[in-house]
Amino acid sequence: MKILVINCGSSSLKYQLIDMEDKKVLAKGLAERIGIEGGRVKYEAAGKDEIVIEEMLADHKAALKIVLDSLQHAEYGAVKSLDEIDAVGHRVVHGGEAFAESVIIDDEVMKAINDNVEIAPLHNPPNIIGIEACKEIMGDIPMVAVFDTAFHQTIPALNYIYALPYEYYEKYKVRRYGFHGTSHQYITGRAAEMLGKDLDDVNLITCHLGNGSSISAVVGGKCYDTTMGFTPLEGLAMGTRTGDMDPAIVPFIMDKENLSTEEMSNVMNKKSGVLGISGVSSDFRDLEEAAEKGNERAQLALDIFENRVRKFIGAYLTEMDHCDGIIFTAGVGENSISTRERVIDGLASLGIKIDRDKNDMRGKEAVISADDSSIPVLVIPTNEELKIAMETAKLV
Repeated sequence: MKILVINCGSSSLKYQLIDMEDKKVLAKGLAERIGIEGGRVKYEAAGKDEIVIEEMLADHKAALKIVLDSLQHAEYGAVKSLDEIDAVGHRVVHGGEAFAESVIIDDEVMKAINDNVEIAPLHNPPNIIGIEACKEIMGDIPMVAVFDTAFHQTIPALNYIYALPYEYYEKYKVRRYGFHGTSHQYITGRAAEMLGKDLDDVNLITCHLGNGSSISAVVGGKCYDTTMGFTPLEGLAMGTRTGDMDPAIVPFIMDKENLSTEEMSNVMNKKSGVLGISGVSSDFRDLEEAAEKGNERAQLALDIFENRVRKFIGAYLTEMDHCDGIIFTAGVGENSISTRERVIDGLASLGIKIDRDKNDMRGKEAVISADDSSIPVLVIPTNEELKIAMETAKLV
């Protein structure tokens, strides 16, 4: 079975074609700058050189058509015809309370995804566009929606209800939803396998650390708590996002700076986080380089980020009767040796210890804790595309 995985952003379309028999990626790439000048599609088939097609991409349908044409290309294609593709799996960011698992897309599902546009205005519209473009070009091929929020739907009310008048939850569904669910779910499954435990018996703290970051407490293989909330703004300090802060700061700054709601949202989502603290970059590699050269604000940004990670790990340890593993994943979690080291060193009072030799690696599955660590510490590269493909194959 061959599954095409589609992940649509507002002006981009990531894709992978995966053969589910051996989990091999047959082709992958990215269409970017959709609807604006300088559009291009990157395409790479397994064992072949990358192809870059530069052309104005009027909309997602135009981008998808180039992707599908590339997949069938006589010289560098991965399939002879689209008939070889059995299904399409779509990443959909927000499923609200409607979906606790992946679903085959039909009219009812599309209505529910549309209903969640109000609480995910930046994310769900491009996801919908991607689904509609596939439907228009590929006809009746089975399609599956895999929701970022689904894994977190097992969180109990004591962790998802905010201390606001309850009517706001009843009327507007204001609650914690959580994000990065596909990543957290994938590494939960892999960690259980690596630790030799049944999924239903494993308790973990999963740390998805990158430009966008979130941590989840997993109890019995299911999400029990997570740092992101009603939106992906809550929780850790991130690349450009504030994370947790006193909510009274928002009207105070709006007043002082004469900002509109939209302008304040832009400050909190795109100008804050480690970028706002450091004034250097939202890229953690740039921060580490600047800190090594003596930039105090870059070092402060790293210290704040790592301290928040430690705080949430400590808090989540109190929510489970035991912990079988602490997992690092995503861009920073998989690749920053120093971040992992500093986070775990700060947990020494709990008997959690890192082995510096084992930790001296990037982007590979590994146990990096010392032999006498009270809790194993693992690095597991995330693979959201494979998880989406697996969910799709299971349903179709």
